[in-house]
Amino acid sequence: MPLIIPIFIMHQGCPHRCSFCNQQKAAGPYPKDISEAFFRETVLAHLRHGKKAGPVQIAFYGGNFTGMAAPDQTRLLEYAKPYLENGSVEAVRISTRPDCIDQEQLDRLKKYGVQIVEIGAQSLVDDVLKQANRGHGAKDVDDAVRLLKANGMQIGIHLMAGLPGDGLEGFTHSVRHTISLKPHMVRIHPTLVFAGTALAQDYRNGNYEPLSLDEAVSICKLALQQFVAAEIPVIRIGLQTTPEMEREGTVIAGPYHPAFRSLVESSLFFDRASTLLSQRDFLGKTVVFSVAPRDDSSFRGWRNENLRNLQKSFGLSGIRVSPAPTHPPGTLDVCVVE
Repeated sequence: MPLIIPIFIMHQGCPHRCSFCNQQKAAGPYPKDISEAFFRETVLAHLRHGKKAGPVQIAFYGGNFTGMAAPDQTRLLEYAKPYLENGSVEAVRISTRPDCIDQEQLDRLKKYGVQIVEIGAQSLVDDVLKQANRGHGAKDVDDAVRLLKANGMQIGIHLMAGLPGDGLEGFTHSVRHTISLKPHMVRIHPTLVFAGTALAQDYRNGNYEPLSLDEAVSICKLALQQFVAAEIPVIRIGLQTTPEMEREGTVIAGPYHPAFRSLVESSLFFDRASTLLSQRDFLGKTVVFSVAPRDDSSFRGWRNENLRNLQKSFGLSGIRVSPAPTHPPGTLDVCVVE
C-alpha cells in the first residue's frame, strides 16, 4: 500500500450537503482554504514521519475536487507539482462526485499527474441516493467509470452500508453493480450519524435507525467476500479514525469502532475456523491453527475474542496459534496437539 498524504478540502466543490456528511467532524480541524504554506508543511511532515518503503501519493479528500472552480483545482495541483517533479511523490489522487467528471476536467487532472480518481458513489440504488440527498443517480456512476477508463485512470468506488432506505438487498445490489464496473479498488464503510447533519435530526426524530455493530460487520463481511472473489482490492473498511471522531458527541449513533476492518476480517476467520472444527471431533482437545503471520491478529479477533468463542463453542481444552510464513493470506489450517 502506498503512503497516502491526505489534504482535506472540507466540503469544497460540493453543490449541496448530503444527509450523512460532516467532514469537519469526520476529518478534524482543517482550514477552509488550503494555503501553499499549510500544504507544504503537511506534505513534509508526512514525508519525514511516514513509512516510505513503498510509493507516496498526495490525496485531495473530503470534498468534491472536480466540482471546485478550475482556478482552485489548478492552484492545489500546482502545490503538488514540485513533489512529483523531484520524485518524492509518485502520484496524486482525488475524490469526487460521479456527476462532476467530464473530459475537460480529466485533461486538467492528467496534466498535473493525477492517476487515481475515487468516486463517491455511496450506493447504486437510485431511491437510496435520493433519500441521502446525493443529487445524482446510479447512471452517473456508470458514465463516470466509462469516461475514466477511456482516459487511463485508476478508479476507486466508495460504498456505504446502512444508508436511509437501504437494506441488505439494496446494498448487495450496489456491491454487484460495482463489481460489474470493474474498478481498481473500493472502500466500504457503515453509515455513522455525525452531529450537525440532517441524518442526526432524522435519528433524533425516530425517522432513521442505524445498523447495529453486529449488523454492520455482517453486511460488510459479505461485501468483502464478494469483492475478494472478484479480485477487486478493498483498500479500506470503515472510516479512518480521527481524534475528532473520538470526542464525545461527534458520533451520535451508528456502528462506530476504532478497528472496524479488524472486526470484519476476524468474523471471516471465525467462520473459517468454525468450518474446520465442525469437520472432525475436537472435543476436549488442544488444537493448533496455522495462519499467515500478517493474519495473526485478525484470526485471534478483537482482544482474542475469536479464540475464547471458538474454545467455548467447540469444547476445546486449548487453542494455539502458529505463524506459517508459507501460508497465503486468508488461509487457515488446524491440527491436534499430540
